[in-house]
Amino acid sequence: MEIKITTPSKEELEKLGVFSWPIWTKEVSEFDWYYDETEVCYILEGEIEVETKDGKVYKIKPGDLVEFPKGLRCRWKVKKAVRKHYNFK
Repeated sequence: MEIKITTPSKEELEKLGVFSWPIWTKEVSEFDWYYDETEVCYILEGEIEVETKDGKVYKIKPGDLVEFPKGLRCRWKVKKAVRKHYNFK
């Protein structure tokens, strides 16, 4: 399963309504996660590495729009405290 990471323009973010989505924060930590539905999030602050079960590592940073697919199992490594907008499809 692939995690999609893009760097959208402000216009694209406004069209998606990103700035009205809830905000989630997390301190520096590591944890396993399972997505029971597709999540799209926009990273405001922080630095994350997400490793999928097949060993692929995704580096996520502020300004990234990230889509985590339904059914994904992964390990989150929060390197710098995270603040993100998020939405479930």
